Amino acid sequence: MFGLDFQPGGYFAQVRVNESLTLDFDDRRPPLQSLHYAFHVSDAEYEAILGRVQARGVAFGSGPTDPANGRINTRRGGRGFYFADPDGHLLEVMTVPETGG
Repeated sequence: MFGLDFQPGGYFAQVRVNESLTLDFDDRRPPLQSLHYAFHVSDAEYEAILGRVQARGVAFGSGPTDPANGRINTRRGGRGFYFADPDGHLLEVMTVPETGG
């Protein structure tokens, strides 16, 4: 969905964000707990991610308590939406960070 490089294998599934940052996911089943991950992205990245979510028919929504209402939010003068990953973790994509930067 995010257009990042996924490296399977080993104990963790690594997702390369940039040259110096990877997100390493433990893929044990069942997952330990449901978590919320928020991503601050550019407007272009936002459009690309939302387009992939919609193209794959993944439910999305405007808030953490309604992540499947098919709407986006415009909090803090930006745009954002939420969707669940296959393990039930809530992913948030936003163009303006919570800190208002």
